Amino acid sequence: MATSGEEVSNMQVILKDYVTGFPKESDMHVKTGSIKLKLAEDESSDNAVLVKNLYLSCDPYMRGRMTNSPVDDPDFSPFTPGSPIVGHGVAEVVDSRHPGFKKGDLVWGRKMGWEEYSLIKEPEKLFKIHSTDVPLSYYTGILGMPGMTAYFGFYQVCSPKKGERVYISAASGAVGQLVGQFAKLMGCYVVGSAGSKEKVELLKSKFGFDDAFNYKEEHDLVAALKRYFPEGIDIYFENVGGKMLDAVLLNMRFHGRIAACGMISQYNLQQPEGIQNITTVVFKRIRLEGFIIFDYFDQYRKFLDFVLPYIREGKIVYVEDINEGLEHGPSALIGLFSGRNVGKQVVKVTNE
Repeated sequence: MATSGEEVSNMQVILKDYVTGFPKESDMHVKTGSIKLKLAEDESSDNAVLVKNLYLSCDPYMRGRMTNSPVDDPDFSPFTPGSPIVGHGVAEVVDSRHPGFKKGDLVWGRKMGWEEYSLIKEPEKLFKIHSTDVPLSYYTGILGMPGMTAYFGFYQVCSPKKGERVYISAASGAVGQLVGQFAKLMGCYVVGSAGSKEKVELLKSKFGFDDAFNYKEEHDLVAALKRYFPEGIDIYFENVGGKMLDAVLLNMRFHGRIAACGMISQYNLQQPEGIQNITTVVFKRIRLEGFIIFDYFDQYRKFLDFVLPYIREGKIVYVEDINEGLEHGPSALIGLFSGRNVGKQVVKVTNE
């Protein structure tokens, strides 16, 4: 077992260079360096914390950060080639020079390097983990960024009402599986789409969706949605974009709401697909709103107070797809874009 101040090996997942088109495992490589488990006693470590990463989150938005495209939001700025990729994770504090954190604290946040140990220079953006009666990996998913995305995206952006008709694309993923369960708790009619027979069955048998379909088996998405929503869609939780969004627009009801959470079908295209039916937004008075969950992080306590009791009572369930070992991180991340994962994709770095 490593001791304070000892120099230990530090495996890292490094981005080789910016990516064009569909990302490959070979766009990253795994290397091992070293790190001291004691922060320097100088200004370079003021208010910093050193953490041991336990779980790392694979999220679709990370694809955008592999591209050298200018963005206005620093949280989505490009990764640095030759350095570890960065994302959300769960970690244990090894050393701290910040008054709000001490050795042994469990934390989650969005500045975790894909490595065994990370130096966090802005620990104010970390959340302390107080409830450990649930799996720690949940803080990469249902109790972390994806859970908050589902909660605030559905309840605040979509403004749902009991009995409304809700459609969710990429419904078996980290966010979609929760949106569906939240909608059912409200008494909505819920249909989801996914990319395999296994995932469709999961939506109906595990998550309680009223119905689900495999979009890969549908040659006419407009007709498919009409079949499941003969009276139209009130709420669409958008995770896919492209042809799916176009088909949904023609099936929306008057005064429908669309929460634009993500558009995974577009992330690997050099020329994104255009939307043909956007004028539907006008004459059907549809509200289409994009949102970023970081805007809601100050309401984390409200979210926890809502979701933890449901988890403990078994009224909300969560499915994870956990890859063990940081060396398998590139494979896990790339698998997101071909739909290989079933549930929330997580990389387990080390034993808790």
